[in-house]
Amino acid sequence: MLARFAPWLFVLLWSTGFIGARLGLPHAEPLSFLSVRYALVLSLLLPLALAMRAPWPRDARQWLHIGTAGLLLHGIYLGGVFVAIRHGLPAGITALVVGMQPLLTAFSAALLLGEAVTRRQWLGLVLGLAGIALVVSGKVGGGSPLQALWPAVVALLGITAGTLYQKRFCPRFDLRSGAVVQFLPTAVATALVASAVEDFHIEWTGEFVFALAWLVLALSVGAIALLNFLIRAGSAVNVASLFYLTPPTTALLAWLIFGETLTAPMVAGMALAVGGVYLSRR
Repeated sequence: MLARFAPWLFVLLWSTGFIGARLGLPHAEPLSFLSVRYALVLSLLLPLALAMRAPWPRDARQWLHIGTAGLLLHGIYLGGVFVAIRHGLPAGITALVVGMQPLLTAFSAALLLGEAVTRRQWLGLVLGLAGIALVVSGKVGGGSPLQALWPAVVALLGITAGTLYQKRFCPRFDLRSGAVVQFLPTAVATALVASAVEDFHIEWTGEFVFALAWLVLALSVGAIALLNFLIRAGSAVNVASLFYLTPPTTALLAWLIFGETLTAPMVAGMALAVGGVYLSRR
């Protein structure tokens, strides 16, 4: 039952990350925001892992592999997305850049992991990308500065490399202790960079506290546990294809929560993205 429903629950939770970022970033610098988020995540997961006597990695090599995967999946990806949005990159462009991840993962998995990508999967990946382009077409604006675009590209490379690295070097680990091992280097690296380039300015408003709590519990704990489970259970291409569903789901949530416009091309794009994921995961 978990294997059947985990992909769709993951998509729903992961899609709320953009909503949480939109609510919280006006009140905090991006890396400072993430540093507080990671500290809270560790304060929850470490006692939980110890209380449940979860098994820890057996040797230094496992610690290194799991920590490196976490740094790529969380530190590089989330850091790039938050910095891009903070510097004025529209959410539509951010989603479109990061939406290249399934195609990039499929190409890399075929070369690096030897995963066979069928014609049906390639067709599904292309359809999914076309669907994302339609979904974000009404949100993309011109004049975005280069300093806002490059963090989104870094985020794309980070999550692609993290998915492939974890699938190759550490696909199986205890989800309780492994999450701690993943977030520990992420928290340290993010805090060091934040201390060098930011002032740790945070406005502790009700909106920010709500966004922070949601991102910690629903995203960093719930969605990441599901992502690790999916990477362990399926191919890199199958996991990556789910990210095509994030922009359409985010658009629906923004329509419901913020009253953003939902146009006919966006609805058509959602249908294409869903069809693409269906073909890719068969």
